Amino acid sequence: MDWNELLTGSLQQALGPTAAVYCLAAIGLNIHFGYTGLLNFGQAGFMMVAGYAMVTMSTIWSQSLWLGVLVGIVLTVILALLLGVPTLRLRADYLAIVTIAAAEIIRQVISAAKFSDDLGGQDGLTGFIKPFRDKNPFSEPVGIDGLVTWSPNDFWVMTVGWGLVAVSCLVVWLLMRSPWGRVLKSIREDEDAVRSLGKNVYSYKMQSLIIGGLFGALAGFVVALRSATVGPSFFATDVTFFAYTVLLIGGAARVLGPVAGAVIFWFLITVLDLFFGQATAGANPIIPTWIMNDTQASLMRLIFMGLGLMLLMIYRPQGIFGDRRELALDAR
Repeated sequence: MDWNELLTGSLQQALGPTAAVYCLAAIGLNIHFGYTGLLNFGQAGFMMVAGYAMVTMSTIWSQSLWLGVLVGIVLTVILALLLGVPTLRLRADYLAIVTIAAAEIIRQVISAAKFSDDLGGQDGLTGFIKPFRDKNPFSEPVGIDGLVTWSPNDFWVMTVGWGLVAVSCLVVWLLMRSPWGRVLKSIREDEDAVRSLGKNVYSYKMQSLIIGGLFGALAGFVVALRSATVGPSFFATDVTFFAYTVLLIGGAARVLGPVAGAVIFWFLITVLDLFFGQATAGANPIIPTWIMNDTQASLMRLIFMGLGLMLLMIYRPQGIFGDRRELALDAR
């Protein structure tokens, strides 16, 4: 067992661009679920719309990535309005159903053969990354001496991704200290009481859905920049559920909860993946083949992470840094 590889590989993922992507997605879900009590199961849809908007503006219409970012933000707001207008006056579960369905509909449409010439189908789109990489100030690999190293391109994406995380956390902190943020928390606790005080609950919910979706849009931009491509497989349903896992591990309704959750989640899931991969490799594996082979080992990380999440929900449902009272929802 190569323990050094376990540590370095896990740190590389825990601090890398993928962790930043899920942190941004979880920050958006924190606005929705943690602070407002909205059940959005389609955060991947917001990410997909924004990521594809940025890329297609460059590849199809030969425009700048910055214009693509602006278009992605506008389309994200429109998507939030389309999803929120018919559902936010109803019970919380209606929003959950509509968002998860909308995310899958968008993904299936994008991957359809009919649009493959423009949107790339299952193969996705490439050829947009050069302007971003031309701005890269790093020409040599960067890392922690003797521990972990990232390529110049990966570290550039990390710089942008974690920079967006820092700005997003600051924005959330300021919003939740404002009267607007206190109304959101009140809606989560008892929206009827808020309505009796003359507040427009529907309007506040819509604002929350839009703002949380915009943080998801930032995650979609970073997904495209991380991989130098964008495809429908990057935005499957499990992306949203991984983001929820990140949020629940760190603690809902905590500004830094998504940050801690993203680092812990990707460190643990990578440790498990590398451990079982090494334990089933070679002519004389640590785990005999009659118990588990290398193909089955790739699934063990998800099994153990699922069990860990179940135990967390049983014994500490508020997450590592959360408050149990923050998870109370009015699902009417």
